[in-house]
Amino acid sequence: MARRPGGGCHWGTGCLVPDPLRTAAYASRTTLGGVLPERLQPLVEATADLSDRFRSDGHRLYLVGGSVRDAIVADGGAPVVDGGHDLDFTTDARPDAIEALVAGWADAVWTQGKRFGTIGCRRGDQVYEITTHRAEAYRPDSRKPEVAFGDRVEDDLARRDFTINAMALRLPELELIDPFGGLADLAARRLRTPLDPEVSFADDPLRMLRAARFVAQLELEPDPPLVEAIRVGHQRLSIVSAERIRDELDKIVMVPVPSVALWFVVRTGLAEEFLPELPGLSLEQDPIHRHKDVLAHTLAVVDKTSPDRLLRLAALFHDVGKPKTRAFVDGGVTFHHHEVVGARMTRNRMQALRYPNDEVEVVTELVQLHLRFHTYQLGWTDRAVRRYVRDAGPLLDRLNELTRSDCTTRNANKAKALGRRMDELEARIADLRQQEELDAIRPDLDGTQVMEELGLGPGRQVGRALAFLLELRLEEGPLGEEEARKRLTEWWREQS
Repeated sequence: MARRPGGGCHWGTGCLVPDPLRTAAYASRTTLGGVLPERLQPLVEATADLSDRFRSDGHRLYLVGGSVRDAIVADGGAPVVDGGHDLDFTTDARPDAIEALVAGWADAVWTQGKRFGTIGCRRGDQVYEITTHRAEAYRPDSRKPEVAFGDRVEDDLARRDFTINAMALRLPELELIDPFGGLADLAARRLRTPLDPEVSFADDPLRMLRAARFVAQLELEPDPPLVEAIRVGHQRLSIVSAERIRDELDKIVMVPVPSVALWFVVRTGLAEEFLPELPGLSLEQDPIHRHKDVLAHTLAVVDKTSPDRLLRLAALFHDVGKPKTRAFVDGGVTFHHHEVVGARMTRNRMQALRYPNDEVEVVTELVQLHLRFHTYQLGWTDRAVRRYVRDAGPLLDRLNELTRSDCTTRNANKAKALGRRMDELEARIADLRQQEELDAIRPDLDGTQVMEELGLGPGRQVGRALAFLLELRLEEGPLGEEEARKRLTEWWREQS
C-alpha cells in the first residue's frame, strides 16, 4: 500500500494558514508554539479535562476529524464546540480503558460502538466520541468492517478517508500530526486519499460519495487518480447500507451549492448505484423536438432553493417522472402527468433509501403538487386559492418556493411574468387568510351539528354531508351556521 508524502506546519502569531505551506519544505509532526491561534482556544478549553485524564493514565489522546480541519481552513471561522457538533478523538487506550476513564467524568456514556473501538459520551451539551487507534477494512462480500486495534496514530490516520481529514492534534501538547500532507492539500484546495484511492475506497466504499460532498462543501479539486478510481469502482457502493447512503445524500443536498456534488456523482457513475433516476434525466436532445436539459434544469432548481433539506430533496426529485412521460406531439414535446408519475417514483426511491415515512410523505406531496400553480393560467378565483391552500396544507410555503425555484428560463420576460403571478397569488392568499382563516378551512358545521340538523346517527351519511359542506366552504367561503343549516337541509332533501 503506497503512502502519500507527508506535511506539517509551524503556526506563529495569528497565522491560520502556515507559512511553510508556501514552500516545499515541511515536517509531519510539529508542536504549535508561540501564541496559540485564537480559533483553537475553544477546542483546547473543551478538551482540557479529558486530555488530562488520559495523560494521567499513561495514554495518548488525539483530536481528529472535521474539528481539526475546520480550525485550519483560513476562511472556515472559529471551530464550534459546546454542542455545536461532536468532537472526535483517537487514542492508544483500548475500549475498556476508555470506558473506565470517562466514567464519572461524563454525564452519560454509551457503548453501542464498543466492538468497533468507539465509546461515546456527553458532558454538559458537548458530545465526545473516542476511538481506539484502528485499521478497518471491508471484506469484498460484506457490509461490515473488520476491525483491528493499533498503537500508532499514523496507522490510524492512514485508514481515514482523505488527507484533509487525516490530521491529528495531540492533546494537551498541541502537536500537529500530518503524515499525508493534509495541510498542503487544504492550501492547494486539493482532495486526495492518504493511501492509493483504490485502497481507501475498498476500506469503505461510502468514501466515494463523501468525496462528492467535500468537493462541493470545501470547493476542492479532486485528484485525477481519485476520480478514476470512482469511475472504475463505483459498483462497490452497492455493499454500503441504504441508511448510510441516505445520510450522506442528506449532507450533500445541504452544502451551499449542491449541484457541484450532484454533477460529480452523475459523471463518475456513482448515481447509478443509489439514485439512477438522476442520470436518467439526461434525456437525449435533438434539433427538432427541442426542450431544456432536464438534468441541468433539476440541479439548477436544487441550487435555487433555500437550505431546507426536505425542500431540496423535493427539488431533486420534482422532474424524475419526465423521462417516462415524454411524448412527441405535433412537432413538440410533452410530459403530461409527470408530477403524478414522479411522485410515485419519489416514494419508491425514498423508501429504498430508508427515509422515515413522514419525510417520504412531505417530499412526495411536494413533487405531486409542484405543477398545481400552473393549472391556473387565467387568474385565481377565491375558490382556486382556497383549494390551493387546502391541498398544500402545512407545505404551502415550501410549495411556493419550489414553484419559484422551478423557473430556470433564460428568458427574462418569462421569468418576470411568473414572478408577478406568484406575487399575486401570495397576495391573494394573505388577503383571504385575514378574511377567512384559510389555514383552518373546515365545514361551517361539525359532525354533531349535522346529526342534529338531519336527525342522523354516526355513519357514512354524516361523512357525505360534511364533504358537501366542505365543498360549499371552498366554493363560496364562510357561510355562517344559519345559512349552512339551510343549504344542508336542501341538499339532504334532494338526496332523499
